[in-house]
Amino acid sequence: MRTTTAALTVLLFWASPGVPSPAAAGDCGTYDGRGCAAESRRVDLAVPQFSNPTNITNPLFPISRLHSALLLGHVDGKRFRTETTLLPGTETVAWNGQQVPVLVSQYMAFLGRELEEVALDRYAQADDGSVWYLGEDVFDYRNGSVAITEGTWLAGRDGPPAMIMPATPRVGDVYRPENVPGVVFEEVTVTDVSRTVRGPTGPVTGGLAVDELHLDGTHEAKVFAPGYGEFRTAGDGDVEALALAVPTDARSGPEPARLGSLVTSVEAILESARLRNWPAASATARRVKADWRAVRADAPPWRVGARLDRDLAALDRAVERRRPARLAQAALDVWQSVLDLQLRYRPPAQVDVARLHLWTQQLRVLAAAHDLGGVTGAVATLEWIRDRVTGTLTVAEQQDLDGRLRDIRGAIDARNLRAAADHAARLGARLRG
Repeated sequence: MRTTTAALTVLLFWASPGVPSPAAAGDCGTYDGRGCAAESRRVDLAVPQFSNPTNITNPLFPISRLHSALLLGHVDGKRFRTETTLLPGTETVAWNGQQVPVLVSQYMAFLGRELEEVALDRYAQADDGSVWYLGEDVFDYRNGSVAITEGTWLAGRDGPPAMIMPATPRVGDVYRPENVPGVVFEEVTVTDVSRTVRGPTGPVTGGLAVDELHLDGTHEAKVFAPGYGEFRTAGDGDVEALALAVPTDARSGPEPARLGSLVTSVEAILESARLRNWPAASATARRVKADWRAVRADAPPWRVGARLDRDLAALDRAVERRRPARLAQAALDVWQSVLDLQLRYRPPAQVDVARLHLWTQQLRVLAAAHDLGGVTGAVATLEWIRDRVTGTLTVAEQQDLDGRLRDIRGAIDARNLRAAADHAARLGARLRG
């Protein structure tokens, strides 16, 4: 039970501008209004105080120290991938008479290699060490274009900030990472605070396991791990699990020369596929396998390695059966995983510039297949990755990149896939340089 003083604090909190009433605070936000825990178990009812909110160091949600994270898995039987990147700079959110500085994290999800969702998440750490969610902009994609923005919300405009991680979680604690009933709602119950998980390169102790209740009354199991934040989500046979994060998994010392050789080789295979040069493709594929064996001997993050193994097998089959389209896609898949491994040695923005190059080539492959939706999604992906490198390019470089992206977008809007592919090839050559 809360003390009288705590109860008064809560009442003052809910009386603040832009914050729901006490009755709404106690409401269960599921569609049928059932399934929520008792109010007395909630640890997110006190007013958060934000003196230094962008220094987010909570070990179970260390956003200010988690520059780039990759999660891999499968959803609905398809390969699933998310890239979470801390964007440059900060924003402010007007709430409760304050201008609260927040960090913005970009979440990009790909289902079956197609852009599925982008979200811009706003976070701040309270003075007690708890981390709060102050809103998100959501963009769900279908056939390469934004279809819906359901789930978008902002603290102060639509509801209160929502606790996404307590300062010191305890078994039985309850909190709501999203709490705008009718728009977004999640209620979390802590089930374990000493979980050991298989990390990218070894065991990670001190994990937090939770049960998450959703708007529709369904439940999902999640695990958070120190140094990583959200680590694993599983439900209905789907899995989304952390594969690599930096700086947590960063390596000191120079990048292995074989990694750079892998990038050069898969680019060469991609060109061989376009030219149907099978002797060259076969010879380069053998070199790729030799390089990968050398890199694998150094025990890279196991989920990235497992995906790379599968994609290399697909590449071998495509060479053997002389399937140019499949070979091109397999080369791109291998290239993507090699760039993921380079995150351990290079600044994330540098890897993102290389990812821009990769996506220009993915766009060309999709254009050759006359896949308008895929090409549209590829340019959207380029535009979102562009936001990650802002601030690391010179003004002239930024203007050049933006102009070339506008050229690609204009060609796609005109449904001229050949022109879009040509502009993408030119941008790729520029990025490669």
